[in-house]
Amino acid sequence: MARPIWTGTLSFGLVAVPVALYAATEDHSPHFRQLERGTSDRVRNLRVNERTGKEVAYGDIVKGYEVAEGEYVVFEPSELEELSPGRSRSIEIGGFVELQQVDPIFFDRTYYLGPRGREYAGVYGLLLRAMTETGRAGLATFAMRGKQYLAAVRPEGDLLVLQTMHYADEVRDPHREVDNLPGEFAPREKELATACQLIEALSVDWDPEAHHDTFGEQVRELVEARLSGRETVAAAPAPASTNVVDLMDVLQRSLRQAGAGDGGGAGAGTGKAGTGKAGTGKAGTGKEAEQARGKEAGGRPKASAAPRTKKASAGPDLSKLSKAELYRMATEQGIQGRSGMTRDELQQALEGAARPKRRLRAVS
Repeated sequence: MARPIWTGTLSFGLVAVPVALYAATEDHSPHFRQLERGTSDRVRNLRVNERTGKEVAYGDIVKGYEVAEGEYVVFEPSELEELSPGRSRSIEIGGFVELQQVDPIFFDRTYYLGPRGREYAGVYGLLLRAMTETGRAGLATFAMRGKQYLAAVRPEGDLLVLQTMHYADEVRDPHREVDNLPGEFAPREKELATACQLIEALSVDWDPEAHHDTFGEQVRELVEARLSGRETVAAAPAPASTNVVDLMDVLQRSLRQAGAGDGGGAGAGTGKAGTGKAGTGKAGTGKEAEQARGKEAGGRPKASAAPRTKKASAGPDLSKLSKAELYRMATEQGIQGRSGMTRDELQQALEGAARPKRRLRAVS
């Protein structure tokens, strides 16, 4: 079991229960060391006196609060520790709120909150059940590592979760930070309807396993390529900006593309895109499409010499797999460049990787 990063008491009203706080997430992004170019020598950050350029020992550093340029009120670290709320060991719930009332921008980091011992499971379970029944979260304050936090304590299945929050004065006003907002923009009805239809066609169910750190994957692929001496492939360029003049055409082409395949579970084939063929993924496929092409070529449906029969395959039908499933298979087979591939490109790469094996078996 993981060690708690904080221990204290969770209280609401006169009820108090000892609890422990655990990290709920971990960082898997690639990390780099700073090296001097042309060597494998590490580069380290040092505490240096700005005036003399000499390194300063940690014990010789004090805290300074700047009141004017070059003028400071100086504190010893021990003085701030006495003032700091870091000695507090209590999460005090001051009130309960419906989470829907809280803008997600106020939430910061997430932690698991558990009882600190089996003997406290009853009180903990009572609070968990009561918050689940009422559908509310507790707003609390607590101190950790010398800083006081605003937090929301909420039920999540069979445990309580604590999410640290930003104070109101820490959230920036978007209208001061962001330029060129559309304001009271009124799109044309046809464009709006098509955009809504496209969103429906690309609607998916939330599946956390379907999402990956593609940049991290690309870094690791680059490392593997460098180690093996292989050539590396540059990433695909960013898509060009859509011109307002071409907006309707781009929307319609996007809608056709969303309906042409499953797009990694983007709602194609479910009819979410409306009642047209774009939402069913049947356009231009199957026997009707072949007959239509035959009529265009010779005036009548093209007769096939012999009906095709599908060979039994030991593997799964790739056309029926989601993008996440294809990605897992591509990872297992070590297919290069998989991080930047679309669902169809992943399928083609997997089929291409399997093709030589089939030929070898046929020859033998």
